[in-house]
Amino acid sequence: MNSPKKILIITYYWPPAGGPGVQRWLKFAKYLPEFGWKPIVYTPENPSYPLLDDSLIKDVPKDLEIVQTKIWEPYQLAEKLNKSNKKFKAGQFDVGKNQSWKSRLSIWVRGNFFIPDARVFWVKPSVKFLEHYLKENKIDVVVTSGPPHSLHLIGLNLKKKLPHLKWIADFRDPWTEISYYKHLKLTKSSDRKHRQMESEVFRNADITLATSYTDAENFRKNGANSFCITNGFDETDSPTISSNSKTTRPSNTSTFTLSYIGVLEQLRNPENLWKALNDLIRQNADFAESFVLKFAGRIDDKILADLENSALKNHILNLGYLSHDKAIEEMQTSDILLITNFPNESSKGIIPGKIFEYLATGKQIISFGPDDADVSRILNETQAGNHFSYQDSDTIKEFILEKFALWKNGYSAENTTNIEQFSRRNLTKRLSEILE
Repeated sequence: MNSPKKILIITYYWPPAGGPGVQRWLKFAKYLPEFGWKPIVYTPENPSYPLLDDSLIKDVPKDLEIVQTKIWEPYQLAEKLNKSNKKFKAGQFDVGKNQSWKSRLSIWVRGNFFIPDARVFWVKPSVKFLEHYLKENKIDVVVTSGPPHSLHLIGLNLKKKLPHLKWIADFRDPWTEISYYKHLKLTKSSDRKHRQMESEVFRNADITLATSYTDAENFRKNGANSFCITNGFDETDSPTISSNSKTTRPSNTSTFTLSYIGVLEQLRNPENLWKALNDLIRQNADFAESFVLKFAGRIDDKILADLENSALKNHILNLGYLSHDKAIEEMQTSDILLITNFPNESSKGIIPGKIFEYLATGKQIISFGPDDADVSRILNETQAGNHFSYQDSDTIKEFILEKFALWKNGYSAENTTNIEQFSRRNLTKRLSEILE
C-alpha cells in the first residue's frame, strides 16, 4: 500500500477558535486521510481569536501533527484604545452614523498600517521557520487559508524560495472584493499595495480555491488557476433528511420560530425583514401570539437596540454565542432559518458557511442579499427556501405567512433535495481530485 501524501495546512483559525472560518480546514483534515492524504497543520501558538468553541476540538484527528510558532498581533493594544475594535478581528465595523471618531481612526489605522491585515507580523518568522521545515520534511502540497490574507504571503514567499513547491491558496472570503474592503478608508497607495499583493498570489499559486462559484470566476478573470469548492455540512454533526422531494413533517414546536444563528453585523442587517415582522405582529393576532425571533450568536448591539424599540421587543429570544453543537440543536428546533449577505452586487459570490448546516436540518431558509446571488442558486437547486433583496417587502410577508399557515396546521415544510453534493466527505473527495 502506498504511503499517504502529505499536505501542510497553514491556517490562523484552529480549535479552540469558534465560528465558520475554522471549520473548513478542520473538516478537510478530518476526511483527507480517507483519500490518501496525511494532513499537518501549521498555526499560531498564541492567537487572538474573536470567538472560542471547545466543542470543535472533538473533530481534530487524534494523530494529527500540529506545528506551532508564536505570533505577535496589535489587537490587544487596539482594544485598549477602543473596545469596539474587538470587532475588527471578525471583520466587523461600525458604519455610517454609528461610527465614532475613535472607530474612524481605528479603521484608518487598520487599513493603512497593517497591509493586508494585522496578522502580517507572522509572515517573516513563518517563512523562515517553514523554509527549514519543508527542506527537512517531505511535503507534497502546502495550503494557505485566508482570511487573514497575510497567510497567503507566507505561501507566496515560500513559493519564491522553493519554486517546485506545490502551493494552494484557499480564499474562504475574497480579498479586495470583500464588502468591507471599501470601508477600510484606504489611501491610494495602500489600495495599490493590497491589489498588487492579491495579484501576485493569484499569479503564483498553483491552484486558487474559492468557496463560491462567482468568486472562482472572478479569480480566474484576475489570472488565478481557480476552482470552486464550497463549504458544507458534516453528516456526523447534523442528521440529514434522506428524502429527495419536498415534504411536510409534523411540527414539534410550541412557537413559530425564525432563527438567526451566527454573527450579524450592521452591513448585513435585514431592516426590511424586521419591518415585515413588525407589520405581521401588529396586523395578525395569531401570528403575534405564536412568533419568536431567536438569535444564537453575536448580534451587533446597534441592531439589538433598534429591535428593542420596535414591536418585536417582546418576541426576541437572544441566546448569545453558543458552541457549534448547541447552535445546530437550535437550528433543528426552528421553523425558518435566516441568512443574510451584504447588499452590494460585488458580494453575490459570498456563500455564508452556515447555509449548508441549515440545509442539513431540512428547515426552510429565508435569505437576503443581492440579486442573482450564489446563495439564491443553491436555494433554487435544493428547493430549500427563498432569496430576497433588501428592497423586497410584501413578498417577504407572503413567504412567512405561508410557512406560518403550514405550522399552524401542525406541519413544517422540509426539504433536502440534492444536498449530498455539499457533504464534507464529498467535498473532500473533490479536493483530493484537484490536488492530484
